[in-house]
Amino acid sequence: MFRRDYIVRMIEDMTAMVAKVFTLKQEKKITEALWEVDELLNRHFRLNSRLLNSLSVEDIIEMFRLGGVIESDKLQGVARLLKEEGSIFAAAGNQEAALFRSMRSLHLFLYADLHGADRELLDMTREIDELLQETEGYQLPAKTERLLLPYLEAAGRYAKAEDSLYRLWEQGVDVAAEGRGLYERLQLQSREALELGGLPPEEVLQGQAEWDRITAAAKQGQN
Repeated sequence: MFRRDYIVRMIEDMTAMVAKVFTLKQEKKITEALWEVDELLNRHFRLNSRLLNSLSVEDIIEMFRLGGVIESDKLQGVARLLKEEGSIFAAAGNQEAALFRSMRSLHLFLYADLHGADRELLDMTREIDELLQETEGYQLPAKTERLLLPYLEAAGRYAKAEDSLYRLWEQGVDVAAEGRGLYERLQLQSREALELGGLPPEEVLQGQAEWDRITAAAKQGQN
């Protein structure tokens, strides 16, 4: 009951804060908008923006590990506040600061989702989609891309999952086994599911053949 009450209060406070920040951004009151986010960070998480943005995403995650279990709903709350802070910097024209926060927010949302966060609480799917749009055209850190790959597959976005796999490969990450596993799982899906995911069965077979070719060539080059 306590956890539920806490989460309800967090969502209510965030909803009110987002509405207030929207107005402040329109009025070009950037400092005041940042204060609103900082105040909510302190109230619910005993954090402030300066500390939060000085920590690695791994350190932030560890702050929400209790008895070996991730407090995933709290983590997605922090991710949402980072996203909101990024939007304030974007409104101020500081794209570098905005992108920095968007990428960190995306990582935390994906990690929270992987560890059982309730997607309905903060409309997580929409938030992640918006962050993917905001970071489109930029290279995600490999550690974030590794979280994105299974997220996209689980969501049935198979063509995008394949794109994520290749982005990891191009960054020099050894995902040969992950790629083989992905194509094997895709072959177990129905034609309808694959077509909805943007990757018809024929393309899955072609993709697997190409993946086997490039990974075999890379392995030969190492010998």
